[in-house]
Amino acid sequence: MPGDDYNTQAQGIYSAGPSERYGFYGRFGYELTDSINLHVEGMYNRRKSDQLFSPVLLDIGGTAGTVRGFSIPNNQAFNPFGTANGVPGANALAFGANSAFRIRKVLTDVGNRDNVQDVETIRFAGGLDGKFSLFGNSWHWDVYGAYSKNKIESTALNGVNYDNLFLGLGSPATCAATPGCVPINLFGPMTAAQANYIRFTTRESNYTELYNATANATGSLFQLPAGAVDLAVGYEYRRNKGVDNPDPIANAPSLYLSSAYTKTTAQTRTPTSGSYDLHEVYGELSIPIFKDQSFAKSFDVDLAARYSRYSTVGGKLTFKAGAGYRPFEGLLVRGTYAQGFRAPSILELYQGARQTSFQGSDPCNGGAATNPSLPGCAGVPTGYNQANYNLNGLIPGVISGNRALKPETSDSYSAGIAITPVQVPGLSLTVDYYKIIVRNAIASQSATQILQLCAARGGVFCDLVTRDAGTGAITELLQGSQNLASITTDGVDATLRYDFTTGIGRFSAVVDASYLGSFRTVSPNPAGGAPIVDNRAGKGDQPRATYPRWKGQTSLSWTNGAIDTVLRGRYIGPTTDIANPVKDSRTASILYTDAEIGFAVDHDRARFTLGVNNLFDRMPPASYANAPINYDIYTYDARGRYMYARFSVKM
Repeated sequence: MPGDDYNTQAQGIYSAGPSERYGFYGRFGYELTDSINLHVEGMYNRRKSDQLFSPVLLDIGGTAGTVRGFSIPNNQAFNPFGTANGVPGANALAFGANSAFRIRKVLTDVGNRDNVQDVETIRFAGGLDGKFSLFGNSWHWDVYGAYSKNKIESTALNGVNYDNLFLGLGSPATCAATPGCVPINLFGPMTAAQANYIRFTTRESNYTELYNATANATGSLFQLPAGAVDLAVGYEYRRNKGVDNPDPIANAPSLYLSSAYTKTTAQTRTPTSGSYDLHEVYGELSIPIFKDQSFAKSFDVDLAARYSRYSTVGGKLTFKAGAGYRPFEGLLVRGTYAQGFRAPSILELYQGARQTSFQGSDPCNGGAATNPSLPGCAGVPTGYNQANYNLNGLIPGVISGNRALKPETSDSYSAGIAITPVQVPGLSLTVDYYKIIVRNAIASQSATQILQLCAARGGVFCDLVTRDAGTGAITELLQGSQNLASITTDGVDATLRYDFTTGIGRFSAVVDASYLGSFRTVSPNPAGGAPIVDNRAGKGDQPRATYPRWKGQTSLSWTNGAIDTVLRGRYIGPTTDIANPVKDSRTASILYTDAEIGFAVDHDRARFTLGVNNLFDRMPPASYANAPINYDIYTYDARGRYMYARFSVKM
């Protein structure tokens, strides 16, 4: 009814959650001999934060296909009807496909949901470095080892235990025989005892670990007329491990309800545990071809090769080549070609199955089983209607890792110039064009894309969709990372810098600008035939998928003795919100302003800094595609004006 709408977000939630953090860092160095140095370092950081959300929205009954097993007997203490469904002779007020009642209630008596994190990060590292002579030239070497761990303890307060709710709503005799059971009143305010009985707290933890060891050597091999030929070689070992331990109670099946509900309101997922080892060797060669000739100032070539072997996806050899041509002092023309290789992450490979729901339209709806162009719909009953089973188009699903992923490979090209005019000391301009081609790009398809591919092609795509054998309703859709597409992107980066000194101190002015020419994806066509090509430059449609054509940053800094300041501007250009049904919908551009002032103390051994980000409290531009948050938190500042103070000491 008009005027009866309820704002579920008006329960005192945070616009920006509180966060408290502290950390320590220490470094120690010691000269063992004239040619060998020892250094060790350690770091500890701890953060406590929380985010407040609206209370649980309980929604039971009244919608076809959503029988969940809840019922309120006619003799339940808080049943206001006296008889179930108001029908004489009935013994229970049951909620489901045939119920006369539907209850949708914001459980304010239970309280706002509050997610609390306690995050600890530690890192220890140490190594040796020194000098030695080879081929009559001085070489530098270093060996290094490190260990780091990030551990997160998460607590989610004020969820709901559905099993306890079932008992509290159910038979008075069963409740009386169950230790601790409290009859529940859904038709009016709850008492503290009732709220405590159905309240549930989720407790879970996860951590990542990294072991790292390296050995490197750099030096000159021999001399050419244009200068020394330099070589760098090295070896690196890394072991990455990730573990996620979800709450065992939250992941347990309900003792009383149908599969439409789990035991609690907490999002369920299976544990994650995985690791991989990486061994890498590399070599880099810098060759001066000529120098100080009548036709040019210099010409240099850089060559590099790296072999990477992962315990998960095997080995790959990649190459890189670059050249720099300086026709005269003040101008450098440069270019680079490089091959890339990215192995799947632990989460992409090993993520445990996480229960969720997807917004999606089922192409097998309404008798599509008889359509010969939709072979994946064969067997779905002709009377199937998605609306009877998926409330608001929400499809039950699971997100999980994919151990069959292949690594991404890439080729990148760049060409540019660097201008440093000798007539204007301190002035420099760099302009670089780049193009990157990624193959076997790791990504996830949307629920609608998976359903369309299943319907149009059948086969492996339908392995991701599970249907009820009798009704045809989707009971589970599996979404995970896949090697889906190729990506081609190109653009231009430019930096203008001017450093100068006056009688009142030293100034530095910098302007960085980047232009995204294209971000083109090539992905499978759900209807078959030619693949779909989509240029996303200048568009946005979901979190982490905002691609403004223009981005920039400017800064003006001033230093005078122990005082330094910087004023910075950050610009993000406009985009087209392609998820918005309004034609030519634009997401506005935004300019953030930051400022900082620092003071050095005790001959720069200590430093005190004050700063503010988003000085003018600019709000992020609204985006239809990012509802209900309404903006892309990965592109724009997640809070308004943010002030900070920092104190550091060098020992």
